[in-house]
Amino acid sequence: MYQRILIAIDGSELSAKGLQQGLALAAALGAEVDIVTVSEPWAMGMYDAMGWSVGYEASPEYRQDREAGAQTILAPALAAAAATGVTAHGRHVLDRYAAEGIIDMAVACNSDLIVMTSHGRRGMSRVLLGSQTAEVLTNSQIPVLVIR
Repeated sequence: MYQRILIAIDGSELSAKGLQQGLALAAALGAEVDIVTVSEPWAMGMYDAMGWSVGYEASPEYRQDREAGAQTILAPALAAAAATGVTAHGRHVLDRYAAEGIIDMAVACNSDLIVMTSHGRRGMSRVLLGSQTAEVLTNSQIPVLVIR
């Protein structure tokens, strides 16, 4: 049925639940997984007394810091995959909004299922905070399994 599953994580307790469910499904199906975390763009510079200045995102440390943060999220997830006997690849998408990065990575990895979590917000909190899960559901051509 599913041979390549993308599991989106962000380091939260909720995404750990999605990881657990995604790995269980992959183990049951004998599927390979791509565990993906996305680092959203940093503010694009700042305006100071000298005019427009390049921000932190242009510094040499920026990419290193983002990669280190991603590895902090991916390392335990890859260990969990190994413990369940699932072949997994850790992937970090830098400077993309989560929904875009998840969809693009799923296409690049030839995923046939995306597993991700949702906070299940309703009403005004959903409008104000947005929903990356809803955006993936709306824009992905690949089936999406949402864990709550």
